[in-house]
Amino acid sequence: MSYWEGKRIVVTGGSGFLGSRIVEKLKLKSPAEIFVPRKKQYDLVQNENVRRLYQDAHPDIVIHAAGQVGGIGANRANPGVFFYNNLMMGVQMMEYGRQHGIEKFVAIGTICAYPKYTPVPFKEEDLWNGYPEETNAPYGLAKKMLLVQAQAYRQQYGFNAIFLLPVNLYGPGDNFDPDTSHAIPAIIKKCVDAIKTGASEVVLWGSGAPTREFVHVDDAAEAIVLATERYNETAPVNIGSGREMSIKELAALISRLTGFKGQIVWDSTKPDGQSRRLLDVSRAEHAFGFRARIAFEEGLKQTIESYMRRTEATA
Repeated sequence: MSYWEGKRIVVTGGSGFLGSRIVEKLKLKSPAEIFVPRKKQYDLVQNENVRRLYQDAHPDIVIHAAGQVGGIGANRANPGVFFYNNLMMGVQMMEYGRQHGIEKFVAIGTICAYPKYTPVPFKEEDLWNGYPEETNAPYGLAKKMLLVQAQAYRQQYGFNAIFLLPVNLYGPGDNFDPDTSHAIPAIIKKCVDAIKTGASEVVLWGSGAPTREFVHVDDAAEAIVLATERYNETAPVNIGSGREMSIKELAALISRLTGFKGQIVWDSTKPDGQSRRLLDVSRAEHAFGFRARIAFEEGLKQTIESYMRRTEATA
């Protein structure tokens, strides 16, 4: 019998960038039902809405992918909002899941939970060896509390909750809003828009020296579905590609792929964020057979094409 047969699944954030990909992959498994709560009907920051969600959906499995997220600028502007909203959504979703006796809770964390000065590559054992990078610490710590809650609930109640740590995501359908977007969509937008307006330069935040690891959103969704099916342990698990590159290298690559011929100017008055990010991804492969498949340059091309189609459609 398939693991998924007869299962009722709730995917919070299921209409979002990552959540919609999780839903697509779950549909291929043919569970009994996939329930995607929309914010209009179920604002999960509010206790009564979480309670009502469980009463309406009767899930066997919850994949909690909802979150209020953004780049460095958005995190700096809204630290209190990001902390409170992410904390309340997660804590309440897991608590009511326990009360309803669900089979499994899959908590999606963030690389922002790691300490600012984590040795590279980041190993899951390093999660508690310091305070996160200040610009996104409130968000990272709010998500990190899901790991504490998952381990505490397993110890006291035998509740099956797991905690996954995706690295920076990218791919078609990413968030290109300049106020809240992350590095890849922000740079793509600036390069494509500069070509359209004939601008001779684009200005990017920081020095370009920090390094980042990126995983395609479809790979991340595949990892989450595999972990839901196969992983039932207390230890957190990194989800990434295992490849590191500097923001300067990233900008040069996006510039080439978009066809932008102008100059890239670095605004050193803006923060760099954490100096390096690279995950040790061996646990995911050993524990549930996940390895990222999508080549980075191919994924970037897909992302650029999706933005260009979007801008053409709204022109």
